[in-house]
Amino acid sequence: MAFFCCSHTAILDSMGSTSPKHTCLKLEIGNNNKEHIFVKGTWFSSHFDLFITDGLQAWTCHASEEEVEERASQWDQPVSEYIDLGEKYLGFQQPGSVYGFDDAGTGHKRLSWTFEKEGTKLEWRWKCQPSPNSKKTTVDILDFLMDSNIRLSDEVVSKTQSFERLRVEAEKCLTQSEKLSKEKEEFESAIYAKFLGVLNSKKKKLRELRDKLSKQGTAVEEPVDEDTESTDRTETFDEGSDEEKSGEEVEKEDVGTSKDVPARRDRGRGRKRK
Repeated sequence: MAFFCCSHTAILDSMGSTSPKHTCLKLEIGNNNKEHIFVKGTWFSSHFDLFITDGLQAWTCHASEEEVEERASQWDQPVSEYIDLGEKYLGFQQPGSVYGFDDAGTGHKRLSWTFEKEGTKLEWRWKCQPSPNSKKTTVDILDFLMDSNIRLSDEVVSKTQSFERLRVEAEKCLTQSEKLSKEKEEFESAIYAKFLGVLNSKKKKLRELRDKLSKQGTAVEEPVDEDTESTDRTETFDEGSDEEKSGEEVEKEDVGTSKDVPARRDRGRGRKRK
């Protein structure tokens, strides 16, 4: 079942009171011979008004506060909940609900729809009387639809423009993000290349230092042998000194002996003179 609907939400005025809500719904009534009607609703906090037209004739329903309160009490509902229920079913056509607009005699019509509450199927219906000025009622409904259509068109245009701006901004952001990502990759590649060069240089220096330390270790071992040899040589030198000392003692003894020899010689010579 095709339908058209539009609605105005409640707005708080400057005095703090709540302005009425407005809805308008296009319904297809009937199974075989379908007819189209437009139902405009004006919803207050405790009562509501309905304006209905089929394009040729029009009907109205003015539900007073007393009538609404009585209907709500029959269903054990608060008045606000009852009003919200009517706004829901006449603001948007609810799937699974059977709508009707039947004759009620003397030109009157009965608007109804079905719904379920706690597993029980109920029917919401109100009697509508012929409009005192069908043309005016029809024109008012069409004006409301035209105004709503213009307002919705403006909103669509505004939303489309906003979406287009967001799309352009999104493309710019995407382009900038890709550029930043590319620059980031290039920067990382350059940094990694520099780091690799520094790392290889450090490794080379470490190898050179290791080789140098290895050579110095070999050079350190050789002086230790030389010290040992020098120690041996010193000991040998000391030993030689002892021998030299003993040799000197021998020489001294020899010297002492040699002194004795000339004395003997002198004595021998003296004896020959005699």
